[in-house]
Amino acid sequence: MSDDTRARRAPRWIIAAVAGFFGLLYAFAVWNGVAQIVNGWDGLRGSGPMMWIMWALTIVLPIVVFAVGLSVGRRRGVGVLSLLLLAGLTLVGVFWVNVLAYVTYVNFSALVTS
Repeated sequence: MSDDTRARRAPRWIIAAVAGFFGLLYAFAVWNGVAQIVNGWDGLRGSGPMMWIMWALTIVLPIVVFAVGLSVGRRRGVGVLSLLLLAGLTLVGVFWVNVLAYVTYVNFSALVTS
């Protein structure tokens, strides 16, 4: 193939900068998961396994989504990489809202019944 028919690829430093920027946002999500487990340790001791699974997924899910988004998007260009990582970050954010709603519901139900 000639150079005219191949698509131009972005320099590696641009891809690394985009991945680094989104990596910081994903790391913030992981850090929040760790902080919630550490700060809520007393409340988690008596809770069921579903609560532990939810909080563990707040740590594992951002790491997995970032790895999948990075591995799929790094060879496809900066735009596709950015969109994939942004979509993954949105997925992580929606999961966080669901976890917080679930925890609030469980804690409120425990208050009402006791």
